[in-house]
Amino acid sequence: MREVKTDEKFLDVEFLSNESSSNKRSENIKTSDGPSEDTDLKDTYLIPRNIMAEPDYIEDDNPELIRPQKLVNPVKTSRNHQDLHRELLMNQKRGLAPQNKPELQKVMEKRKRDQVIKQKEEEAQKKKSDLEIELLKRQQKLEQQELEKQKLQEEQENAPEFVKVKGNLRRTGQEVAQVQES
Repeated sequence: MREVKTDEKFLDVEFLSNESSSNKRSENIKTSDGPSEDTDLKDTYLIPRNIMAEPDYIEDDNPELIRPQKLVNPVKTSRNHQDLHRELLMNQKRGLAPQNKPELQKVMEKRKRDQVIKQKEEEAQKKKSDLEIELLKRQQKLEQQELEKQKLQEEQENAPEFVKVKGNLRRTGQEVAQVQES
């Protein structure tokens, strides 16, 4: 019998030979808290094993063998790298760290900012005062009148010559009539 410690419980593992079942080995697991349970040899995973691999050399084995040593990183030993690392740490503590964001993330942030600005402008337009609304209506009326004047001028310029002469004769006739009346 041997005791194995798993999850703060001691398991008593006994190997019994069972003569009635053609001399097969079975494992009897008893916990200190509950009843015993018969299981097959497949439950050997309950027994903890050493997971770490043993080194293939032994320190006292042979003094002539070259022992492995940790490699020196030339980047970390360089003075420039140490200064740069120190500066980056100080900047990060102050909150001045450079933003190394991918291009996609930068574009997404820009779009979000643009959307927020657009929403604020729309909200500002919705909250216009009565005076602003009246001023906008007047401005639209003036623009429509200017467009109508431009259309009339274009029609007069594009009209045939005889229509222009007829219009000029009417105006001069009206002017002469006004002068004679006064």
